[in-house]
Amino acid sequence: MKSKADIRMRGFLKRTPVKTLLALIREHSRLLSSEDILTLEASGRILAKDIISPVNVPNFDRSAMDGYALDAESTFGASTYNPLMFNVVGQVTPGETYDAVIQTGEALRIMTGGPLPTGANAVLMAEHAELTGDQIQVLEAVPPGKHVSQIGEDIQKDQTLLKQGRCLRPQDIAVLASVGLKKIKVVRKPEVELLITGNELLKPGEQAGGVKIIDSNSVMLAPLIERDGGVLKDIQHLPDDRDLLRKHLSQSSADLICMTGGTSVGIEDHGPTLVDELGELLVHGIPMRPAAPTGFGLITGSSDGNMKKVFLLPGNPVSCLSAYDYFVGRSLRLMGGRSEDWPYRTKMVKLATKISSQIGRIEYVRLRIENERAFFIAAGGASILSSTTQADGFLLTEEESEGFAEGEEVQVWLYDA
Repeated sequence: MKSKADIRMRGFLKRTPVKTLLALIREHSRLLSSEDILTLEASGRILAKDIISPVNVPNFDRSAMDGYALDAESTFGASTYNPLMFNVVGQVTPGETYDAVIQTGEALRIMTGGPLPTGANAVLMAEHAELTGDQIQVLEAVPPGKHVSQIGEDIQKDQTLLKQGRCLRPQDIAVLASVGLKKIKVVRKPEVELLITGNELLKPGEQAGGVKIIDSNSVMLAPLIERDGGVLKDIQHLPDDRDLLRKHLSQSSADLICMTGGTSVGIEDHGPTLVDELGELLVHGIPMRPAAPTGFGLITGSSDGNMKKVFLLPGNPVSCLSAYDYFVGRSLRLMGGRSEDWPYRTKMVKLATKISSQIGRIEYVRLRIENERAFFIAAGGASILSSTTQADGFLLTEEESEGFAEGEEVQVWLYDA
């Protein structure tokens, strides 16, 4: 008896609405566990917990200027008409200390970042003093605390520095290093395995010939997986051998498997029935062009004991790209603690031509933008990969829409970062 998932050579009798598939992806793409990594390697990672500063920065009073450290009160009354004389008793630079106590009428030459000595509570700028031998004339009074970076002025002990869920920027990890944090907890990156299937496929770098074609999907998906915060564990190029595919699906320890090819209704399309046998095939077939044969399911055995997510992506490269972008990238971003939204810039432009769409189906429309107008390139053409290189971006129609009129302003997602 045939499995419910076995629709080979029979066609899709029913397609799952895209909104339903998105809801299932959100339900099953839960945040992954945390891991400890070196702070200096944390740029671009997602914080797994709030960061509380263990120290004050600075943890000593220090000079904010090159000048002279002294007792502020003893400068009161000083002016260019009434200069006050102070004895220069020494010098301190960053990383050094001055152990004696500064007395009234004394000044210590100090460089920016140098620790303020005991007895001093202000820094007189060098421009406001005239040096004569071992003395200076103070030409301007300074208030207490002037040009002094106080303890905790930058960061206070027990202050919340960064919140959980933040994508760390270079300046963020600099702050973390400044409080002495060698390691921090970040969300683990989801691990991905690509199963590129098809008897007709050659590996990238091989020469096409006869009825063989070169796989381009793995080359395209690898940087997209990295962009979305995933770690590509392995790429397997496999023939349409049911037993071999079953072995790789069941033995993989990845959090997410992308299987390209073998996902439609052909006699060699084993992906849907295998997922159904090894776990649960939640979706197979959606009302989207291209990408209609997309599937999604769950099987046991990821590295953390959770169910592995399996995405069945069409082998045709444009279908593969649109299905990855719409569904797989979203799942990876959710598991890794990132926003599920597309990492593309958007632009509002007017259409130079009418775009038609069938009600009940989403169209992935490639567009060229010229002089602030969008020109139609293609909606179908699942195997015409060059249509994406000719395009500046894409738009998506709604399932309830018949398309857009010429001159209508639409939102376009731009391929370029």
